[in-house]
Amino acid sequence: MANDCCGSQPPAPEPVKPGTRMVKCVKIGKELPGLDRVPWKGELGQRIYENVSKDAWKMWVEYSKMLMNEYRLNPLDPNSQKIMEEQMEQFFFGEGAKLPEGYVAPKAKG
Repeated sequence: MANDCCGSQPPAPEPVKPGTRMVKCVKIGKELPGLDRVPWKGELGQRIYENVSKDAWKMWVEYSKMLMNEYRLNPLDPNSQKIMEEQMEQFFFGEGAKLPEGYVAPKAKG
């Protein structure tokens, strides 16, 4: 019971509804429910749609919030969008996205 807290385990998967589109997730390495729509423009968005699960996309969304804050990116700025696209490519299909230089993770509460 000692490991029940602190997020050491991924959340239990939700039951899969019949007819759910499944993908072999490149990030998690399992057959999981896929995204409902293409999440990004262009070829990268299509690759993500075909190869990334909803669970992995949630991981990206949390990671992208940190990137936006650390790099002080503006989602409407084309240069910021290019940085996010490069990071997204690395996060899902590369060796993992790099943390911003000098980034210090926030201390866990508790």
